[in-house]
Amino acid sequence: MNPELVWVNGRPSGEVSALDRGLHFGDGLFETIGCVHGAPRFLELHLERLAAGSERLGLEAPRGGTLEAEVRALAAESPRSIIKVLVTRGAAVARGYAPSAAERPTRITLRYAWPEEDPALWHEGVRVRVADQRLGENPALAGLKHCNRLEQVLARAEWTDPGIAEALMYSSSAALISGTMSNVFLVRDERLLTPRLDRCGVAGVMRRVVLAEAAKAGIAAEERTLGSGDLAAAREVFLTNALMGVRPVRELGGRALAVGPLTRALQERLARLLHGGARGPEERGDG
Repeated sequence: MNPELVWVNGRPSGEVSALDRGLHFGDGLFETIGCVHGAPRFLELHLERLAAGSERLGLEAPRGGTLEAEVRALAAESPRSIIKVLVTRGAAVARGYAPSAAERPTRITLRYAWPEEDPALWHEGVRVRVADQRLGENPALAGLKHCNRLEQVLARAEWTDPGIAEALMYSSSAALISGTMSNVFLVRDERLLTPRLDRCGVAGVMRRVVLAEAAKAGIAAEERTLGSGDLAAAREVFLTNALMGVRPVRELGGRALAVGPLTRALQERLARLLHGGARGPEERGDG
């Protein structure tokens, strides 16, 4: 799907320098923001994560409300859209890996149409496989949504069946981490479990929201190291990201799963949080 609009450094443009370090090294960060009724959802959390990632990588984050204003302006032009934001270290001033204080960040903002999807997936859940590709462990980058995504690219290349929505990924030390484009939650013994992301993986905005909503609802939740045994013993499994919201898993590696009460309760809490009341998935924009 091609973007409807592309802005580079605040101006309509599709051109980026061939010297940009994001292109050469993946030296940057990105955010994917769902926008419904012309408003970006959880924008403050996305900007907060981008700022934290910029600080950790030593990138110069966009100043003041510049990026927020751009995202809101692009979102307002469409009732339902996806905004992708990339911030790279900018065009290199010299060859090689070493960053320079003379480099100025590149800010790219793209707007995509919201893809059409079967509303039944929200109710009935999706089919998921387990990827062969493993995630390398690097605590210095753990949690960041950085522009190095080759592991996810290789994992996504493992299947072409359109009936499979996602693949779960383990780390090189056999810890369950996430999906290729989502975070994962399990339910065991009435407890909500999600993998620790202190060695690899992306700490998703929707993951953060779901953990907060679980706490408000009095649902016991824990971030911990999980393995294949935990996944096999799970009574419920669901995925999260900024576009899908809470997406139940009805089949995992050929094993049937029920869409259980905790999954459904969190789906409904998220719907109320976003819209002030439970509505069908077409209205929610959960995809």
